Amino acid sequence: MWQKSIIFSCFTLVFVVLFMNSINDDITFELFLENSRPHIGAEYPSSIGINGEGIKIAVIDTGVNFEHPDLLGIGDEQKILAGYDFIENDSTPQDTSGHGTQVAGIIAADGEINGIAPKSKILAYRVSEDGEAVSSDLIIKAIKQAIIDEADIINISLGVDVIHNDIDHAVNEAVDSGVIVVVAAGNSGPDEKTIGSPGANPNAITVGATYNDTGSSIVSTLEVEGKQFQVLPMLGTEVISKKIAAEIQFGEFGREKDLKKINAADKIILVERGGETEDEVVFFSEKERVAAINNAQAIIVYNNEPGIFYGELIHENIPENYVPKIPALSITLEDGLILKQMLENKTVGTIDVFNHPDFVAMFSSRGPVSEFYDKPDLVAPGVFVETTSLGDTYSITSGTSYAAPHVSGAIALLLSKNPDLTHQEIKSKLITTSELVTDPYGNEFPMDVGGTGRINIEKAFNSELIILPPSLRFNLSTEKNIQTKDIQFEFNGLNDQIQIEFSDFTNVNFDYNLEGGTLRVTSNLISNQIGEFEGRLFITHEQISHQVPIHIRVTEATINTIEEDGKLFFEIINPVEWSYVKITAINMETLEKNSVSFSPENNQSLSIYQPGNYWIEANITTEKNTFDVYDTIFIDSYLESNNPTLSIFDNLERPILIMMVIICVVAIFTAKTIKN
Repeated sequence: MWQKSIIFSCFTLVFVVLFMNSINDDITFELFLENSRPHIGAEYPSSIGINGEGIKIAVIDTGVNFEHPDLLGIGDEQKILAGYDFIENDSTPQDTSGHGTQVAGIIAADGEINGIAPKSKILAYRVSEDGEAVSSDLIIKAIKQAIIDEADIINISLGVDVIHNDIDHAVNEAVDSGVIVVVAAGNSGPDEKTIGSPGANPNAITVGATYNDTGSSIVSTLEVEGKQFQVLPMLGTEVISKKIAAEIQFGEFGREKDLKKINAADKIILVERGGETEDEVVFFSEKERVAAINNAQAIIVYNNEPGIFYGELIHENIPENYVPKIPALSITLEDGLILKQMLENKTVGTIDVFNHPDFVAMFSSRGPVSEFYDKPDLVAPGVFVETTSLGDTYSITSGTSYAAPHVSGAIALLLSKNPDLTHQEIKSKLITTSELVTDPYGNEFPMDVGGTGRINIEKAFNSELIILPPSLRFNLSTEKNIQTKDIQFEFNGLNDQIQIEFSDFTNVNFDYNLEGGTLRVTSNLISNQIGEFEGRLFITHEQISHQVPIHIRVTEATINTIEEDGKLFFEIINPVEWSYVKITAINMETLEKNSVSFSPENNQSLSIYQPGNYWIEANITTEKNTFDVYDTIFIDSYLESNNPTLSIFDNLERPILIMMVIICVVAIFTAKTIKN
């Protein structure tokens, strides 16, 4: 009996670790700005009388302050139609944190400020008490309740930092039920691979955060000897009228005694963050003040630990009447040390500080999340956003939590115009009409950072073209150098005339054939350069420009996948001398996996029990190397059998499984020792 108790306790411990995950932290700044509605074109639908009427958005969060004058009332015919408090198990999901009220206000506030869709209605589900932690189990319960309550849209501005299969299955269930699911990407940027569930789910619309309108979008650049550095202006730094070009000098920690050693006049000063010892505090405001009184033109502070930081010149401990005089920028430790080494010779740098609204926020989580699709899907304003809060108040706040409701509100406007649009059609409209986002140097952000771009509601609203799928991926190799993909067009207008144009790819040529509503795109590899490459297909219809992201992967390995009567057979073309392969087929809709492993002497097939589109992932081993290769296939015939039930262990990542086994073994050994 005691063995069963110990084993149950082990599993309980593991599931607590897996299911209790924190809400993505959001960053709050005390600044005033105009609402973000005009920046993303939300005022156009309102100007013609469409404001989200008749659309229900489920907000799965910390509840909603339904006593706020802009979100007043709960019940039939009220702003908050219904809801449930999964913390206190009652039907009054009153917000005590503010997070859910901020999210709901961006979507549907109707009063002193207007949300994106001010006449839409909210279903409020409280799954967190304080905005600091949330049970994954409660997220799942809330998603299922939103389906029962016939929500049109679900907004989830919280999530976990890992892939959680049960949450993803609940999202898939919602999408299968006709509900559009919008989720925040998370606030763990700028590190890669920081999007977890439900943001990583291909069926969700995942939203990263950009800066906002012109008044809240200050960025900076630093160019030294032709090299572009990533720098951030500190809070309190102002836009400059013209670029600063000056010699850069190292000023140690930026203290008065440090700058006395050099001639800082008319220079750009590079200093290290912090002080000479761990307990020495040198505020950024002090570094800027000392540099300014020594007549420096600007100051750059490099981090004293890996990564970049967002510094603040305005804080509680600044001297009375302190006002920043010169630009103060932050830079990573790694780039700071590179720049410091460049200063061994006389080095001139050029600094610019200017407004750039469509800049992806550093905190915005980014991919990659999969070899088969990109996340986030798109971006929306998530910095310095004005919205409703607790009591009768308003707040200015930042985070991807506040980018996602911009998209939920946009979808409410689209559904108000055309209630019959499906999840995939809505997603296509938003993605293909989005605006490209660039860094301060004008370079497009990778799609793992900025998705396809920033939402443009006016373009999406006026577009009469639906493009499915809204993205293209080609998997090529030297032995498999041509691949063709089809795009289907749905013309809602009278004019079916379109213009086609491709980005410039150095290693691939494109050809296309348009017949009826089908665009057949053929990619032709013209070089053997291995790697991954991005570009776009531009489509103009009714004078509205659309864009379809293109992702090309060129691999050394090559595999052929052949389907016959519900079975997949595989031919490894390259490498020739392979010794072992593991192949996994992933259903694009359900995300269920089926794998097979074999050697050249024992080639095996893979049985498929559901029709649909499948991603194929092969891991090929030779004596010296391992190669990954990818493919896609549509299967319309399948075996007449129940889909094999996956073991719970198939849903756990290997490190978690190992951890669980170790914990249980130690626990059982300890229990035996105690008993003996």
